[in-house]
Amino acid sequence: MADFFADLLKSTIALFVIIDPVGIVPVFIALTQKMEAAERASVTKTAIITAAGLLFVFAVSGTQLLSIFGITLASFMVAGGILLFIVAIEFLTHGEWRFGNAGVLGESGVVPIAFPLLAGPGAITAVIISFQTAGLAVTALSILIVVGITYTMLRYVDRIYRVLGRRGSIIVTRVFAVVIAAIAVQFVVDGVRELIV
Repeated sequence: MADFFADLLKSTIALFVIIDPVGIVPVFIALTQKMEAAERASVTKTAIITAAGLLFVFAVSGTQLLSIFGITLASFMVAGGILLFIVAIEFLTHGEWRFGNAGVLGESGVVPIAFPLLAGPGAITAVIISFQTAGLAVTALSILIVVGITYTMLRYVDRIYRVLGRRGSIIVTRVFAVVIAAIAVQFVVDGVRELIV
């Protein structure tokens, strides 16, 4: 039992740090600042359900899914890193995500919020490793805990936005865009290192 809680704590902390719900807030604000409350709530729900679904699927069958297409975890990290870097550049230069059909309710909840920001290559790799080392129960609980915390933060993002204000949100978004870019570069570096080795 002690080992179970130790594994759960380790898996939860690792996933929380990688997903970084606090860091997602300014990005989410930038993506949803022109939306009504109902639409923002819909985007939040879509993002959380999609991210949780992706993490569960990849935790249980990620290695097999990738191997079907002949994709290694390293290649997946490089691809996810490139996509995440594009997101970061968009926020640095334009302050918002311009791609996709903004008129479709909840589309931003899938790209880039659910993937690659929440269920990105780092989080997917973390749950695959957690499943292989600690088992399904620990992995499932860690996903539920972190996703639950993330949902709570995104659900009450309006209050956070009121505290930051428009100018504060812009500054925070730009700063975190640099952080996201750095994370993306690290994904690519780690993936390339694995491919070379």
